[in-house]
Amino acid sequence: MSSPARDVRDVTVHARQRLVWDVLVGALEARGGPPAQVLDCGGGSGSFAVPLARVGAHVTVVDISVDALATLHRRADEAGVADRIYPVQGDVEALSDAVAVAAFDLVLAHGILEAVDSVEAAFVSIAAALRPGGLLSVLVTNPVASVLARAFAGDLDAAFTELLALDSETVLGPDAVRRLCVTAGLEIERTHGVGVFSEMIPGAALDRPGAGELLAQLEAASATRAPFADIATRVHTLARRPD
Repeated sequence: MSSPARDVRDVTVHARQRLVWDVLVGALEARGGPPAQVLDCGGGSGSFAVPLARVGAHVTVVDISVDALATLHRRADEAGVADRIYPVQGDVEALSDAVAVAAFDLVLAHGILEAVDSVEAAFVSIAAALRPGGLLSVLVTNPVASVLARAFAGDLDAAFTELLALDSETVLGPDAVRRLCVTAGLEIERTHGVGVFSEMIPGAALDRPGAGELLAQLEAASATRAPFADIATRVHTLARRPD
């Protein structure tokens, strides 16, 4: 019999997020114990917060946008989990002003590092929220995929410029996330590509019966396999703070 967490995945999490969802759920199921304390940085709309609350987690969401937090409140109320979601208006780069340090079992930083003024400052603040043994989930855009997208769109000048920039330490990608984790004293448990094929499949192909499930299986099978994982649109990293 499938677990409640796996069932929630099928009805509430978009297909492109499914692999990330499975990784997070697996980590929470392996943890056991009392309900997990989760922090979602910049996740105001609740795309992960609401499903995580539905499987029993207590989720604090910090977002600078009042509108995003309003959407979160509505979605949480409709899902019947408003009592397990705690919206906080705040700046991720000054996270300690909004939430307690070393208080969370799982911290999500999905897409937020691309939106801050200082990646280093934000990452330090985010990592500090982890308690010993806690997990950090980081999702960033893959700069390699951006180069390919520019080239496929016919913008060769931009593709060439972005290709040359890949060697810069200022480019936010999987290598930069790895360096940030090491500097923060976190141990990387896994890294995988997200969205290897999703952007390439014609929409009409997904209208066929079972196509969505087959695409999810294809994504999962290619997520850690070179060269496919290297060209995924995003990269997901899971890192742990040692006990």
